[in-house]
Amino acid sequence: MSSRAPHILTRLAAHAVVYAVAASMLLPFMWMVSTAVKTDLQALPREAAGEHVTFLPPGWPWEWRWGNFADAARAVSLWDFYQNSLVAAALTTLVAGVHNALAGFALAKFKFRGERAIFWLVMSTMMLPVQVSFIFAYIAAGRLGMVDNIQALVVPFAVSGFGIYSMKQAIATVPDSLLEAGRLDGMSDLELFWHVVRPIAWPTIAALGIFTFVASWNSFFWPLVVVDSVHSKTLPLAVAELSAGRYVQSWPVRMAAMTILTLPLIVVFVIFQRAFVRGVAMAAVKE
Repeated sequence: MSSRAPHILTRLAAHAVVYAVAASMLLPFMWMVSTAVKTDLQALPREAAGEHVTFLPPGWPWEWRWGNFADAARAVSLWDFYQNSLVAAALTTLVAGVHNALAGFALAKFKFRGERAIFWLVMSTMMLPVQVSFIFAYIAAGRLGMVDNIQALVVPFAVSGFGIYSMKQAIATVPDSLLEAGRLDGMSDLELFWHVVRPIAWPTIAALGIFTFVASWNSFFWPLVVVDSVHSKTLPLAVAELSAGRYVQSWPVRMAAMTILTLPLIVVFVIFQRAFVRGVAMAAVKE
């Protein structure tokens, strides 16, 4: 028992450090939510009058200022922007998932002339910041009529170097014997992908889908460049204008809008949490 005691104490200390770091990362989010249910006076108390900032507003939860969320939604027509962001993020996730998976399948399981050149070309796109290509992307989008509409928010992110590389690494672990058996049974390449490759690579597809959804949902710079009219704006643009005090001056209302912006990301992660963890593990371990 005495020999195991140092090992147990080490594990307890490691867990304590991990939980402390996790709590420190959750603190800003918790402060945002608590501020969202305060009044203006509770969020910005008067120090001269002896008032101090508290983490939670006084009173019971049903007495807190829950109307701030409705005020935030009404102040900037938040639900219209919410719908734009949701449609753009969902379409980007779906389209990018299909394209990245099929491209990864081709690079991992097919031999053709120029395969390595294409792979290194894909890898080279990950070496430059995405903002570098925005000028050329904007010119191309303008000539194709994809400015100030939903296509402008989806098409430029329909494929990515990171997505292709992740899918190639995941699909490379699929045994070639399974594919050969499928071909002997008369399956086409698309049928092989759907019935053989997709179930095995699903954790990586789900993990990549979460990354894509979060990136599209939080995207600010590209929508700022390519979207001009109010009816096409996404939620991050609306929240940025709200945070700058363009629509309202109340900090609790601004924090309520920030909370509304964050909720879909939490829901998506909770739904796909298990597949996300498995996908990250598959990407980290190469058999």
